[in-house]
Amino acid sequence: MKLLNYEINTELPTVSLEDRLIVNTINPHSYCVAKKDEIFSQALHRSDVLLPDGAGIVLSAKVLQGKTIHRITGSDLHLHLLDLAQTNMLRVFYLGASNETLSAIRQKVALEYPAVEIDVFSPPFKSEFSADDNREMVSHINAFKPHILFVGMTAPKQEKWVYRNEKEIDANLICSIGAVFDFYTGRIKRPGKYWQRLGLEWLPRLVREPKRLFRRNFISTPHFLWDVMVEKIKMTLKG
Repeated sequence: MKLLNYEINTELPTVSLEDRLIVNTINPHSYCVAKKDEIFSQALHRSDVLLPDGAGIVLSAKVLQGKTIHRITGSDLHLHLLDLAQTNMLRVFYLGASNETLSAIRQKVALEYPAVEIDVFSPPFKSEFSADDNREMVSHINAFKPHILFVGMTAPKQEKWVYRNEKEIDANLICSIGAVFDFYTGRIKRPGKYWQRLGLEWLPRLVREPKRLFRRNFISTPHFLWDVMVEKIKMTLKG
């Protein structure tokens, strides 16, 4: 399904041990960031699977395509793939976050998904990685040869890192899932099912982190909805 120049998938991916897939998510904020960041835009366009993580994307599908789709969050993707990894006894690698968070992930995965083999690496906390940083990160991943690689370094940093390094990475499924590392460990509490069903998951998060999320909700979202309205008018005029 094509929405505002991006091919959006509406099904969660499976793990193929023969193929290689890059999986990303898109929401109104990442759409707006990509309009100004060409590398990020290319990374999203190059996704093999691009999932609708945002109520605005779901709304745009209804307005522009007349289709009802469901939001698929990074958390949904993460748990779905862990279930598959458990069933098929796969190797899973987590790249990103602090050593403390990664240690908590190790413990929780070992408890909840005992058939899953896991390894982790915490990259240096910086806005731009050096060539040596990239080599070290890729080296840790490839030494483990994961079937699934989860990258959690926030958007657009994570998607751009995968885009620039994907040819060197030995993994079947590479997924950028942002804050899911912290959600999974409980370090950041995800809003409950009530807010998720209403499409208002952003509201409790905004209350908790107003400075970080203000731009996302009060600048990017209106901008995205404006683009959806303009596109709808163009479609109507074309008949």
